[in-house]
Amino acid sequence: MSSLKAFFAQNVQQNDIIEFVVSDRFKDENGKPIPWKLRALSEAENAEIRKAATKKIKSGGQFVYQFDPEEYAAKVVAASVVFPDLKNAELQKSYGVIGEVELLQRMLLAGEYTKLMRKVQEINGFEDIQELVDEVKN
Repeated sequence: MSSLKAFFAQNVQQNDIIEFVVSDRFKDENGKPIPWKLRALSEAENAEIRKAATKKIKSGGQFVYQFDPEEYAAKVVAASVVFPDLKNAELQKSYGVIGEVELLQRMLLAGEYTKLMRKVQEINGFEDIQELVDEVKN
């Protein structure tokens, strides 16, 4: 019975915040790259993101659900970023966007975004983006 206690919420090891340098372009006052802070998502959070990336559309007289894997992946990445605060209105305004996903896509270069996406996949326990998408589809 004692092994069951290891599964109680208060006994589970909490996910740590991971620091990760996404880009050398963002520097502190001493010229050192500023690490971003990332976190793993719970399955409940993942389910909400999956739901938000699924649209109900009319097709052939019936309603069907259509999943957008690119939207899903982008939302997972944005939700995993703790710092910088992607919800900050001033930060969004400085890039001329509204929304966390749009902010990330504007502030990062393509390779930097891919680097961030790979790290987010790693900390969330996914092997690669295709595994992430396949997992959601099933």
